[in-house]
Amino acid sequence: MLKRNDMSNWALLLRHCWMLVAGILLSVSMNVRAQATGTIQGTVTGDDDGQPLIGVSVEVEGGHRGAVTDIDGHFSLQVSLPCKLHLSYVGYNSQEVRVVNTAPLSIRMKPSAQSLEEVQVIGYGVQKKKLITGATVQVKGDDIARLNTINVLGAMESQSPGVDIVQSSGMPGEGYKVTIRGLGTTGSATPLYIIDGVTGGDINALNPGDIEAIDVLKDAASAAIYGSRAANGVILVTTKQGHAGKAQVSYDGYMGWQNIYRKPDLLNAQEYAAIMSEARYMDGLPDYDYASLVPDWDKIKSGEWKGTNWLDEARVKNAPVTNHSLNITGGNDLSKYSIGLSYTGQKGIIGKPVEPDYKRYNARMNSDHIIIKNGSLNVLKVGENITYSYSEQSGINIGDMWSNDLRNLLHTSPFLPNEDADGNYHYAIPWETREANPIGLMDYTGGQNLSKSHWLQADIYAEIQPVRGLTFKTNFGYQMTASSWRSFVPVYKLSTQNFSNESQVSQGSSSGNQFLWENTLNYIVHLGKNNIDALLGQSIEKDGMGESVGATNINSIFSDFKHAYIDNTPVVTNRTLINGAPFSDSRLISFFGRVNYDYDNRYMATAVLRADGSSNFARGHRWGWFPSFSAGWIMTEEPWMKPLRSWMDYFKLRASWGQNGNQNIPAFQYLSTIAFSGSDYTFGPDKTVLTKGAYPDILANENVTWETSEQLDLGFDTRFFNEQLGLTFDYYVKKTKNWLVQAPILDIYGTGAPYINGGDVKNTGVEIALSWNGHIGDFRYGANWNMSYNKNKVTRIANSEGIIHGDDDVLSNGTTECYRAQVGYPIGYFYGYRTAGVFQTEEEITNYKGAKLANTKPGDVIWVDRNDDGVIDDKDEGMIGDPHPDVTMGFGVNASWHGADFSMTFHGAFGQQVLKSYRSFADFARQNYTSEIFGRWHGTGTSNRLPRLTTGTSPNWQYISDLYMENGDYLRCQNLTVGYDFKHLFRSLPVSQLRLYFTAENLFAITGYSGMDPEVGYGGYQSWVSGIDIGFYPSPRTYLIGVNVKF
Repeated sequence: MLKRNDMSNWALLLRHCWMLVAGILLSVSMNVRAQATGTIQGTVTGDDDGQPLIGVSVEVEGGHRGAVTDIDGHFSLQVSLPCKLHLSYVGYNSQEVRVVNTAPLSIRMKPSAQSLEEVQVIGYGVQKKKLITGATVQVKGDDIARLNTINVLGAMESQSPGVDIVQSSGMPGEGYKVTIRGLGTTGSATPLYIIDGVTGGDINALNPGDIEAIDVLKDAASAAIYGSRAANGVILVTTKQGHAGKAQVSYDGYMGWQNIYRKPDLLNAQEYAAIMSEARYMDGLPDYDYASLVPDWDKIKSGEWKGTNWLDEARVKNAPVTNHSLNITGGNDLSKYSIGLSYTGQKGIIGKPVEPDYKRYNARMNSDHIIIKNGSLNVLKVGENITYSYSEQSGINIGDMWSNDLRNLLHTSPFLPNEDADGNYHYAIPWETREANPIGLMDYTGGQNLSKSHWLQADIYAEIQPVRGLTFKTNFGYQMTASSWRSFVPVYKLSTQNFSNESQVSQGSSSGNQFLWENTLNYIVHLGKNNIDALLGQSIEKDGMGESVGATNINSIFSDFKHAYIDNTPVVTNRTLINGAPFSDSRLISFFGRVNYDYDNRYMATAVLRADGSSNFARGHRWGWFPSFSAGWIMTEEPWMKPLRSWMDYFKLRASWGQNGNQNIPAFQYLSTIAFSGSDYTFGPDKTVLTKGAYPDILANENVTWETSEQLDLGFDTRFFNEQLGLTFDYYVKKTKNWLVQAPILDIYGTGAPYINGGDVKNTGVEIALSWNGHIGDFRYGANWNMSYNKNKVTRIANSEGIIHGDDDVLSNGTTECYRAQVGYPIGYFYGYRTAGVFQTEEEITNYKGAKLANTKPGDVIWVDRNDDGVIDDKDEGMIGDPHPDVTMGFGVNASWHGADFSMTFHGAFGQQVLKSYRSFADFARQNYTSEIFGRWHGTGTSNRLPRLTTGTSPNWQYISDLYMENGDYLRCQNLTVGYDFKHLFRSLPVSQLRLYFTAENLFAITGYSGMDPEVGYGGYQSWVSGIDIGFYPSPRTYLIGVNVKF
């Protein structure tokens, strides 16, 4: 039986229990109500102008939901309340907003100090732009894509101060020559390309629409982290990466038409006949009997037929070009992805009926995934970047004077008809029996070919972050290249020198691969105002793992290119050629470290050291050490600069010094490697029995070692007027020491030349970049201008002459060298005689006190006696021009207003010369001219530049001289685009963007150059020479219509 006190205690306990239960229920009820789901809506605008921001990423913290603002800046999300939203948008500060109810949101985002606070890719990491102490330039992917170029490098021409980009050829599928801060060597001067962290990628294989950003490391301090291959600068390419938020699908497509922009004015048949007759007259010879030498002479004489304009015959009018690019990006807090697919096709503007054709297919997949997350710490993150490219290319001959179809079109006589009465290519005529129909020659020997190329790059990485600030990253990169090619030459007969009695088939293929394994340990620590970012790394690389095989045979059982395979040439003859060989592999082991330090975001310093060991060199010479140091001072952070902050937002001084290396030579130069080709011997009386021999094919050089580039850079970066105006300045001195070049050796050695460390060169230059971005209400506008000046001078060549001689027979058959590298001059300068006018009369010749050639007549050249020895001879040859520009410049303007946009981009080069001749003037006197010949001397006072005509060889025309030199300066309108986004007009469209645009490329060029294109990358047989126009395939003028769609 319970007592009263016990009952009271039980009642009190029961009451407390009920109160506890009620409290729990109330808490649950409140919590349920607090976590109720609802739809929130909002509008995001810019704080600077109040305009809606399109494409802002709106994400819910801790969830997987997200949205992207539409054309009006609106977004809508289903969320659990309360919640926290994260907003991010390029060019604006990220923002967090706490939401407790479903009331409409109005969010204003503040513009960031975009050019300063954004991070930029540097070697093995990223860094805020404002803290970078080296000389770098970044080109955004959007700025590349908007120019609608086939090649990524073509879009960088006008946007990269200090980077000289010149087309190797304008034929579809051809690439570019790229030089950073002047030519530093006569060996390999190509920059190091790093695509998504993997070295040695093919930038020409990328679609411009796949690019996120390109960062160029120009000075030694920036590039030293890449050590042995960074002597020529580094170009870092980042393809598009995934972003958290709603999946976004974008499509960019265009189609267009290409045509020749500038045509040389070739002489027609009547003009050509007059010039030929004048040459006979000048030599005191009777005129030609044209009626017996030229078919249909009566029609030519009467003017009924103007002759054949070979360039017009081969011209392709409205050659098509097209591009389709699809990109998909998306993800959430834990996983992000980016997928790209594209197709590009381009036809050539010259080459009918075998016009060049280029097709490229690209596929890309990039993603990253956080596997283990601890709060805000990404403990384990993995990712991959995979890019694949497949291309097909067919073209015509664009090589030297003996294999250049365009040159043949420009110099073939207009007397020769294109077709005979049966519709076949016309055979050579009695006027010049050696001269073949150039279109037939192009068709038969140059245009029936096809090459296919595969390029695959894969990069897989993992990042481990055990504690905040400490990150270990391991990265494995792999590249595979494979290519095949085949060509066909039918039985043909076009002239006494151009014929083939048997058809010929050539076929070959190659494949190779390389891998890279890198490991880095990065530690970032903040100690009060002291910020330290330290990096240690190790790299192992092996490349050149591959092989090639090829064959050439005659007498195909088919007579067309379609069946041009070696299997269809079953008979083996003494003209059957078969070859196969492995690639030359090499290995590189590296250790590197870097420390970035800054105090209070005001004083910065960076130190880098890299050690590389290369198998290309002998033991004792394999390791190279490459240090660099740089420092910066953000003066506007100083208290005494505050009075200027009302108009000067930012001013940073920086200085750097460093060394980089170059080891790009064939492997095993330190050994006398053995070759077997061309070493057949006979022993005894029977000379039909061949015995295979062997011989050392190079002289060994055990002492060959690293080429080193040392560079000093001084510069500043500044921003004015709320960062609307930006200015960057750099001055540099770049010295390249111990060139890796092949040594000239005497033929008596009976073997090949080894590579030696054979010279030094100095480049000095200045770079300036200006930009302005502003707005007046809804009207936004911008302009940018950049300029680079460079002076190149050879300071040492390791031979008694101090000269690396150029090749003979480049400008014309039967001529001496026209370029060379020499101490005291720029690399690859043009070499020949200087002229001082033309003798007008016999009296002038008699009274002339200077040196002149024997038998000089009126109309002959006045040669400059450089050494004043009274004799005109080869000792009077010297510098007559320089193919490398003193100044390159880029300029662009842009504007937008309520969905309409406009942009215009220019590129120019100044202080360069072009050496030009379309004729083989030393041995083919009857080749055609352009209308420039109307400026020749043909009587007293008619010309003081071009001499009189002659029928045979004459020093007037046979000597390489400044008569063939032209000013190559130009300013080209690279791109003009106008567009309109119809989403602004039709807001109910189910897309976030529908932009239609019209583009004109290569719209006009301001130049005094008479050739088809002043941007001439051809340089004979040497990579260190350019600017020689013997029939350079020009870039086209293109009109495009395109569309951008985003979903």
